[in-house]
Amino acid sequence: QDRMASSSGNDDDLTIPRAAINKMIKETLPNVRVANDARELVVNCCTEFIHLISSEANEICNKSEKKTISPEHVIHALESLGFASYITEVKDVLQECKTVALKRRKASSRLENLGIPEEELLRQQQELFAKARQQQAELAQQEWLQMQQAAQQAQLAAASASAASQAGSSQDEDEEDDM
Repeated sequence: QDRMASSSGNDDDLTIPRAAINKMIKETLPNVRVANDARELVVNCCTEFIHLISSEANEICNKSEKKTISPEHVIHALESLGFASYITEVKDVLQECKTVALKRRKASSRLENLGIPEEELLRQQQELFAKARQQQAELAQQEWLQMQQAAQQAQLAAASASAASQAGSSQDEDEEDDM
C-alpha cells in the first residue's frame, strides 16, 4: 500500500503511461471490466517489473564491462530472476523489432538506393540552384524593365499634359489679345 501511494505521488514520471496500460488491458481482455484501483496496481506492477529487469540487466552489463545494456543482458537478467519461460517470446519480439528497424532504415536510405553517387547528386542540386537563380534574375530584370517603361509612359503623359495645358493657356492669351 505504501509503495503504491509513493508511486502515484512524486514518482509519476517513473511509471508507464496509464493510457498504454489501459489500451493493453482492453486489447487483452476486451469483454472484462477492470476497476481503477486494479488498473493502478497493474501500472505499478509493470513499472516494478521493468525496474527489476533493468537493474539486473545493468548489473550483468557492468560485470561484462560494457557501458550499454544490450538485449542479451536483458535476456540473461530474465533468466537469472527466474523468468526463463518468457525468453522465447522475448526473442521473438526482439527479432520483430529488428525487422521493423531494418525496414525503417531501408526506407530512409532511398537516396542510397538511387544508385547515383553523392557527388553527382550534389552537382545536380547545384545546377538546379543555378537555374533557379537565373530564372529569378530574369524575372527581376523583366519587372525592372516594366517599371522603367511605366515610368517613361508616366513622364510622357505628364509632359504631353503639361504641353497641352501650356498650349491652352497661350491660346487663351491670344484670344485676350484679339479682344
